[in-house]
Amino acid sequence: MRTLYGVHPVRELLRAGGEGVTELWLAAGAERGGAFADLARLAHAAGAKVREAPRQKLDRLAGTDRHQGAVAIVADYRYRDLEEILDTARAGGQPPLLVVLDGIEDPQNLGAIVRSAHALGAHGVVIPRDRAAGVTPAAAKASAGAVEHCPVARVTNLVQALESLKENGVWTVATDPGAQEELSQVDLTLPTALVIGSEGRGLRPLVRRTCDKTALIPMRGMVASLNAAASAAIALYEAARQRHPVPGRVRSEVLALDKGPRGG
Repeated sequence: MRTLYGVHPVRELLRAGGEGVTELWLAAGAERGGAFADLARLAHAAGAKVREAPRQKLDRLAGTDRHQGAVAIVADYRYRDLEEILDTARAGGQPPLLVVLDGIEDPQNLGAIVRSAHALGAHGVVIPRDRAAGVTPAAAKASAGAVEHCPVARVTNLVQALESLKENGVWTVATDPGAQEELSQVDLTLPTALVIGSEGRGLRPLVRRTCDKTALIPMRGMVASLNAAASAAIALYEAARQRHPVPGRVRSEVLALDKGPRGG
């Protein structure tokens, strides 16, 4: 079992059907109108028990005091198969768009990337099993609940996963500050997997060599590089811009990133 905390992440889980939710704990003495009343209603509809407890107990359940008075007890996160994500994308009549992460170790970064992926139309995120952050409560909160809508696949061997994507007709495009071609020059309307390196070392050499293309995000300032979450968001925005060239469409999707509470 795992915990999920924060008003917005818990709401998104319950809105997605509440699969695996057994209990919802709410802070005793908190105002029962508004968001908490909505959470309790959704939890009852999902068949979960709704309980109250002092905030100190919620602190222990969540492992943090940043739970905003709402903690859900949920079955372990269900990672998807890579083939399942591709099949879902194609069933919707769309060229697949995935984000492949080469060893992102910070759960906050992982959550932020999943949030951007969901908001900008990606069909899923792929992470390695080892030496990388998984879908933890902190990652789920940082995603503002997007992990309940954007599937995450966890693979044993990232290079083999990239080869499998290529065999399935998906172009693998890695962001790399040393590339010769800018990302805007790459056709991202094709079935595409955007490959993002880790926070410190960037892309591993074998992962870089396995990708079909490398492309850079041009930067004009004095800072030499972007962090992984920022790079992923920019790459996803470029893909959304190319795939949805209707004026205002991409802007409205990006603004949806900020609809949740500032903290989560």
